[in-house]
Amino acid sequence: MITTAGRGSFGPLDQDDPVKLKAYTDGGSRGNPGPAAFALVITDESGSIIKEYGRYLGRMTNNEAEYNGAIAALKEALALGADEIDVFSDSEVMVRQVNGVYRCKAANLQPFLDQVRELRSKFKRSSFFNVPRDHPMVFRADRLLNEEQDTMRSLQPRGRPNP
Repeated sequence: MITTAGRGSFGPLDQDDPVKLKAYTDGGSRGNPGPAAFALVITDESGSIIKEYGRYLGRMTNNEAEYNGAIAALKEALALGADEIDVFSDSEVMVRQVNGVYRCKAANLQPFLDQVRELRSKFKRSSFFNVPRDHPMVFRADRLLNEEQDTMRSLQPRGRPNP
């Protein structure tokens, strides 16, 4: 049985039925590189939200933040007991690299791609899809991402330090 924070349980599951989840991710940095965060929204097959959150990452590139979102989504899906996962992202570069359409030429992204591949191997089936930024669930993840960045920005000290 999959439980959700504050939302009860994600139905009783027959042990023979594969658990299929969908993950919608977004990552971004303000500046490239710059202060970065990712967000994810995980749903069941019907679209009911099981889990969603944003996380601040510190200084990194936009593509590194996108990969962090995908990695977090795969880890969350595994923790929730998923056998199958569909990951949706507005990052064409990340999705095409994961799917083998683009080669990963950037040395800073290779460790992230390797981690995604390792995590994908733990599922019976996994798929990555590129969707437009205005997809409702990716838009929701984008909103969570920006809220996280705004919160962290408000906590950063401003001005010059005292001597």
